[in-house]
Amino acid sequence: MTAVVNMYAKCRRIEEARRMFDRMPERDLVAWNAIVAGYAQNGMAERALEMVIRLQKDGRKPDSVTLVSALPACANVGSLKIGKTVHAFAMKAGFDSLVNVSTALVDMYSKRGAIETARLVFDSMRLKNVVSWNSMIDGYGQNGDAEEAWRLFEKMKRSSVKPNDITFLSVLSACGHSGLVQEGKKYFAGMKEDYGLEPNMDHYGCMVDLLGRAGRLHEAWDFIQKMPISPGISVYGAMLGACKIHKNVKLGEEAAQRLFELEPDEGGYHVLLANIYAAASMWEDVARVRTMMEKKGLQKTPGYSSIDLKNEMHTFYSGSTDHPQSQKIYTRLARLIDEIKAVGYVPDGDSLHDVEEDVKEQLLGTHSEKLAIAFGLINTTPGTSLQIRKNLRVCNDCHEATKFISQVTGREIIVRDMQRFHHFKNGQCSCGDYW
Repeated sequence: MTAVVNMYAKCRRIEEARRMFDRMPERDLVAWNAIVAGYAQNGMAERALEMVIRLQKDGRKPDSVTLVSALPACANVGSLKIGKTVHAFAMKAGFDSLVNVSTALVDMYSKRGAIETARLVFDSMRLKNVVSWNSMIDGYGQNGDAEEAWRLFEKMKRSSVKPNDITFLSVLSACGHSGLVQEGKKYFAGMKEDYGLEPNMDHYGCMVDLLGRAGRLHEAWDFIQKMPISPGISVYGAMLGACKIHKNVKLGEEAAQRLFELEPDEGGYHVLLANIYAAASMWEDVARVRTMMEKKGLQKTPGYSSIDLKNEMHTFYSGSTDHPQSQKIYTRLARLIDEIKAVGYVPDGDSLHDVEEDVKEQLLGTHSEKLAIAFGLINTTPGTSLQIRKNLRVCNDCHEATKFISQVTGREIIVRDMQRFHHFKNGQCSCGDYW
């Protein structure tokens, strides 16, 4: 029955896995671990942590497998306090000396933006396997420290642990986040030349992203044409994203057409193309793409931002007013906008098209990130850092505004969007305005 629970979970049929689990007349720790891992692997972090609590109430004692399953869930939900509690339990039980547990801790802290703590755990490990190195390297890349990522990679090459394809994926991603084009090209070439590793679709996607973000769009397109394998969604998706950043209509159309053929039901690519047209004031083409979306029944993914307070997640959508503290939030936000304007903030309405300037400012002022930040400022003491999660890419205006907010409030604000972490402090962002 445990094997069936595991099977359903891995097939992403988690409700059937849970029904099978509930039907079990007896449950050993292996069964509990299977359902914990199932929830975590299916993106249901809260449920995974709930099951960890329940298994202890059932008289079971978590083991290293439980912790390795639970720690990724801690990285994706709740405050860092939950992850630290699991860490403390691991230390008390002596599990922190195990490579898989320590590696999971490195990954958890990295994904919560606590990169310095992740490095402390990594450095304390007596034994490190390739997954340990990969987790730490990827953590630096996601948190905007590409130089430390490749320094650690060079250190790894001098160790007894041999890099694998995931290592190179992490290094290439780190280079892409920081615009280290020459370094990225060197590492990509070294995959096969030095280690005999064949690049896969994700590696090619990273290279297109690296070149595209740096504005080398024609070089990126030429790279795609010369790929020895048929380009996939990750490759063309990276190209389309780069075309939006650098407002290249022609190549954007080419990339979008390929994506429409590969994944016709994904509305996000249509939105990106429409935005490229709008930036070029090609309103007939904008209307054509929107009509295409309507006919296909495609919708734009709504953006939202979340912030954890006392182990309760508060989620905000742009312009939402359903939070119990909405009036206080909007009052604080209005005052905050005045404060940052006084030190140089100017609303960036380039992302909004065919809208009057006063309406643009009103729409930008109620973006979900700003609402979450205002809520955090109201409900935490001065000096407390704020951690925000955004399901989409942070927009240019919110990025600029958050830099000024960190300056006028003296707060560190950590924003994790769909691509990376942004650590805002004293008016600066860890990404160096390159993301």
